[in-house]
Formats: sequence, C-alpha cells, structure tokens
Amino acid sequence: MTNLATTTENANSTLHFVINDSFDALAVEILRPQLDELVQGKTDVVLNIENVHFIDSSGIGAIVFLFKRLRTLEQSLSIIGAHGQPLELMKHLRVEQTISVSESAS
Repeated sequence: MTNLATTTENANSTLHFVINDSFDALAVEILRPQLDELVQGKTDVVLNIENVHFIDSSGIGAIVFLFKRLRTLEQSLSIIGAHGQPLELMKHLRVEQTISVSESAS
C-alpha cells in the first residue's frame, strides 16, 4: 500500500485528502495519523475517494469521526469522487444526508 493517501492545500486553504486504495480497517489504521493531522489544520477538508473501489464500516466510521471532529472546530468535510460500492454504501447508510457527497471529483 504505497502512497495510500496524499494531502494538498488549495488557494482558499482547503485541504484535499486523496485516498488511493481501499478504505478498510487496515487503511484506517495506517492513515490514522494523517487523519488526525487533518483536524489540526483548522481548515475545511475535501476527501477525494475517486480511487477508492471498496469501503467498509471502518472507513465509514473514520469519515463520520473526522466529520464530527471538524464540526466541533466549525470546519466542514465534503466527499468527492464517490462511485460504485463506496457510493452505494454511503447512500444505504444515509451519509449524504449529513456530509456533502459528490460523484464528481472536481
């Protein structure tokens, strides 16, 4: 799992966090330090999952946990590039009713 995720910051100081593989229990464990850093940036976060073809309950849990932590800091989380199984699971769990979820990666 090399380059499991990358973080970039755009001109309006929004952090873009791109996950490049499955977002499962192992990935969450590996990415936990980077996810913690996202909250310390005190900026809005865009989670790009266009390269994620599988997500499990651990991945969903990490997204919800990140969302709650950002919300307490009055920051926002949005998800872009959702498709396939990850999008279907998010719809099934009604994640898009609380977190902005877009199928477009732009």
